[in-house]
Amino acid sequence: MEKNGKVTHSISNSIATISFQHPKSNALPSRMLKEITNLINKLAEDNQARVIIIRSEGEKNFCAGASFDELLQIKDYKEGKEFFMGFARLINAMRKCPKFIIARVQGKAVGGGVGIAASADYTLASNEASVRLSELALGIGPFVVGPAIERKIGKTAFITMSIDAEWHDAFWAKQNGLYTKVFANNHDLDEAVAALAKKISTCSPEAISEMKKVFWEGTDNWNDLLEQRAEISGRLVLSGFTKNYIKAFKDK
Repeated sequence: MEKNGKVTHSISNSIATISFQHPKSNALPSRMLKEITNLINKLAEDNQARVIIIRSEGEKNFCAGASFDELLQIKDYKEGKEFFMGFARLINAMRKCPKFIIARVQGKAVGGGVGIAASADYTLASNEASVRLSELALGIGPFVVGPAIERKIGKTAFITMSIDAEWHDAFWAKQNGLYTKVFANNHDLDEAVAALAKKISTCSPEAISEMKKVFWEGTDNWNDLLEQRAEISGRLVLSGFTKNYIKAFKDK
């Protein structure tokens, strides 16, 4: 694994794959968030890509969400808001993309990682893919990813995840609508992702684009909504509570 993490992409047989990795449990610092967002926006306009797969490397963790190292470095409200706008821009890019996005979730997903899983149009996972919204424990709250997660699993399940901040297994995530299917191992997961992507790649791009609009009806205000949520997180991340929690977590 590269020390600072990396984002790669490829296109083969009309299937685009975006892959990311970071040594800290596939956390997403601002640089990588921006790279993934830019790729989705680019692929949205690329006629060679008819479907997009988003995935991460390794087996244990899909995505640990925000980079704790970067959170500790935030010095003021402007920096805080801008950090969380990275997740806001990624979610909005996935929402607006006229192509179906498949999320391959092979391991644990936390915070922003759950947001990515929820923002995909079709999410397939392994039985190791537990989910957790740990933001409240560190003094923030899942504000930016909240709308995407609530849209997928409903308000009651979102409230449960937000308040208890505990792990919920892959079958709980499937039962509540975050995952479409759960597989016994990564081999079966990969075969299912490949088969679905191949099927979608032969469908009408115009029909898919229109279906995306239908699927995301009622989200036209998300540019403003997610920015407002980033402002809340950007303010809270400066609190002593959050700084102390992150330092204690890193010192374990």
